Amino acid sequence: MKLIKTEDAVGHILCHDITQIIKDVKKDAVFRKGHIVTAEDIPVLLSMGKENLYVWEYNENMLHENEAAEILLKLCMNENMSRSAVKEGKIELTADIDGVFCVDSKRLLAVNSLGEMMIASRHGGFPVKKGDKLAGMRVIPLVIEKEKMRRAEKTAGDKPLFELKPYILKKAAVITTGSEVYKGLINDDFTPVIIEKLAEYGAEITYHALCSDDSAMITENINKAAADGAELVICTGGMSVDPDDRTPLAIKNSGAEVVTYGAPVLPGAMFMLAYKGDVPVMGLPGCVMYSGRTVFDIVLPRILAGIRLCAEDIYSLGEGGLCLSCKSCIFPDCGFGKGVKI
Repeated sequence: MKLIKTEDAVGHILCHDITQIIKDVKKDAVFRKGHIVTAEDIPVLLSMGKENLYVWEYNENMLHENEAAEILLKLCMNENMSRSAVKEGKIELTADIDGVFCVDSKRLLAVNSLGEMMIASRHGGFPVKKGDKLAGMRVIPLVIEKEKMRRAEKTAGDKPLFELKPYILKKAAVITTGSEVYKGLINDDFTPVIIEKLAEYGAEITYHALCSDDSAMITENINKAAADGAELVICTGGMSVDPDDRTPLAIKNSGAEVVTYGAPVLPGAMFMLAYKGDVPVMGLPGCVMYSGRTVFDIVLPRILAGIRLCAEDIYSLGEGGLCLSCKSCIFPDCGFGKGVKI
């Protein structure tokens, strides 16, 4: 930076905040670090006793914080997102739609590890609403080497660090299992819960069947639902190790490829995920019916957004996979399901 007379500062960039103090009235920065001085600013600065200013001395090998923030934005921004104006070297991203926010954790870490720059985001893999804040970014110093920003571009690669995926699966089948429900001995209290959770993401039930504990009957209905155009098949109940619980066998016998039977999540350890071609098939344990939030709440939005999950995705839920059953639930704005994925 260099020291110049205030009258000569038009077009120059301030290197520090300039604060005005009026007793019992005001104490605030009139001009922030990074402000570009205009002709209209000169009388104000002189009235504050600022006859000299420290300004940024131009260097063709350096970038101002605002220019560098625009580069970071290009590394992050994707479809279905809106940006803020750059303010004091910072830019923020917000969601244009409801959907699942996805983060490339490894590449984000690599960029942040370069130093003198930062990109902060919400957790990936979780639902967001239109208008939600997604991320903010800036460089730390007022100016930064162009070469360092080029390294950031190379490190991030040729696609954005973030995605916001809309919900694309809308038609769900529910196969309600259990001889006690099938015979009318008890009410089906499970399906209404599923209807409510699907509605959160704009999906609905287009196929519903009641089945006994006969695995062949369950398998038949899984296959029929898929053939009838269901984009997602949900089997409720019959997921424990009791002799009469045949749902896992029925899912396997449908020809679906099993991703995992069991998840490191409580509630929801007996969860099953499989794929019959491109159609996800889930086996839900009984806890989904009576617990406020379970593994189903973590997995469902990702499934509805068309994200194909693998076993590692399920296994990674272990850290953060314990629901604390808070008296006032704020999911997904809590730690449930937010394991570190690097």
